[in-house]
Amino acid sequence: MNRSEQGPVDILIVAVPETAGSSLYGMVDVLLAAGQVWQNLVSAEPGRPLFRVNIVSPCEAPFTCGNGIPVVPACAVADEPRAGILILPELWLGPDEDLHGRYPELMAWIRRQYAAGATLYSACSGAVMLAETGLLDGCEATSHWGYRELFSKRYPEVRFRPEPNLVFANSSARIVTAGGTTSWHDLAIHIIARHSSPGEALRVAKVYLLKWHDEGQLPYESLVRRTLHGDNVVRACEEWLAEHFRASGVIHGVVAQAQVPERTLKRRFKAATGSSLIEYLQNLRIEEAKRLLESGALPVDEISAAVSYDDPSFFRRLFKRCTGLTPSQYRRLFHPVLKASEPEG
Repeated sequence: MNRSEQGPVDILIVAVPETAGSSLYGMVDVLLAAGQVWQNLVSAEPGRPLFRVNIVSPCEAPFTCGNGIPVVPACAVADEPRAGILILPELWLGPDEDLHGRYPELMAWIRRQYAAGATLYSACSGAVMLAETGLLDGCEATSHWGYRELFSKRYPEVRFRPEPNLVFANSSARIVTAGGTTSWHDLAIHIIARHSSPGEALRVAKVYLLKWHDEGQLPYESLVRRTLHGDNVVRACEEWLAEHFRASGVIHGVVAQAQVPERTLKRRFKAATGSSLIEYLQNLRIEEAKRLLESGALPVDEISAAVSYDDPSFFRRLFKRCTGLTPSQYRRLFHPVLKASEPEG
């Protein structure tokens, strides 16, 4: 008996006031379309829904989520609804904001769903809710790269990976986390392929123009982010480096302006920012190279020289290590109007 003969698979999507409406209703729309939208467009014959999707929340009363988008839940967690698939979509949370102490009944219900055999999926910052349940402790997980420090500080038992677009928490693959804001696209494709068929996932992706982000999250991550700390010497060094990163002899220059011993500065810099001096300098240069690739047609060798790397081969290797892409691939991804002519690598 095939899946369509078995009937639709039940899915519950969690919604709370912090939920992002685009992720919530995007998932509802795409999953409900599986088994029907392509069939109606191409064969002009009615298809069969492959999923039965409902919204669950801490209370059954209507409310508004992120940006005032209305939500009318089908059920509340107190009703003890059951489904084989549970999805935690993106949340509007600051990069240092967790869910500690919020929605204890919801957290307990999620744990019960997992214990009862449900497969759990999170999109973007929905992983923060999943981490709050404790189910990610000791497991690998991803979320938007902007939450790397939050996971390090608040959920240290989670092995956070900012690079991939999807991460399986363990060998059973019953917990799956997806990366950045539009990672719900990847998650929807994965759920349809896994719980229906890869062919149907491809058909839905074609109709909705959904792109699988096989390049992962590294190309989208900002390599330079200001870290809150109280070391005024290090802060002055960060500002000096932001102005002089293109110059030669930068490390000696920043040590001279800091007026502290080099070994002391390197130790304090690492403690305050989480990066070594050389890593911070490299990140500044690669960020500038990304900007040049995004905004113009300057050859890669000239971009390498512009950010103070005289060896273009070294620059290419460093760029790929930092972004996951070659400079030419990065340019095509973020400046598709330009047809880069330089060779790969």
